[in-house]
Parts: sequence; C-alpha cells; structure tokens
Amino acid sequence: MNLAKFTSLYLILIGISVAFVATLPALFPNTLLFVSDFWLIFGFMAVITYLAYVLVNIGLKRNPQAGVMAIMGSIGVKMIFCMAFVLIYSIKAKGDGLLFILNFFSVYLLFTVFEMYCLLRNLRHQNLK
Repeated sequence: MNLAKFTSLYLILIGISVAFVATLPALFPNTLLFVSDFWLIFGFMAVITYLAYVLVNIGLKRNPQAGVMAIMGSIGVKMIFCMAFVLIYSIKAKGDGLLFILNFFSVYLLFTVFEMYCLLRNLRHQNLK
C-alpha cells in the first residue's frame, strides 16, 4: 500500500473516529466518558501513528528484506513515545486515572490495529513478488 492510499484511508479512519467520539456524549449525557484533554491524546496518537507508518514505508522501500525489523523498530519507537506521553501527562494532569487509561489505550489500540493491518498488507504484497 503506497503512502497516498494509506493517507486517504487514515483520514477516513480519523473522520469516523472523530464523529463517533463526538456523538458518544450525546448518547450518554450523564456519564463522564472522556478526560478533559482527550483531543490532545487523540491528536498525539494520530500524529505518532502516521509518522511511524511513514518511517516503516521508507524502510521497506530502502531494503525490503529488512521489513520486519523496520516494523518492529517503529512499534518500539511508538511505544517509547507513548510511555513518555503517559508519564508527562500523569505528572501534569491530576484527574481520574482509570478514565485516562481507558481513553488512552482505546485510542492506542485503534490506531495500532489500523497501522498493523496496513503494514501487513504491505508484507503480503511483498511476499507475492
């Protein structure tokens, strides 16, 4: 999957996710579903996931034999940045920790599953060559 196709699918994913998150408080008006800085979390994960995919895409184009190492490296770098984000956020913001954990990991899993799906499609096409 080339970068233009990934970008278009990624923007569709972000649009659907934003619409879903925007409608949830209307469906559950008396329930606190998101931390106050939810959009900061969402934006951070969106940017870091896109950058990780771009780096893997560059790595796969340079050396297709090292594709798995490029994927593992991007996962590791993404995880380190996410742990740093959680540490900084937990130091700066005092609030409901369980709600933050649920918000953060749901967004993390959403973007990671999408990224892995797209990366595995790249590897599948590479094996057919």
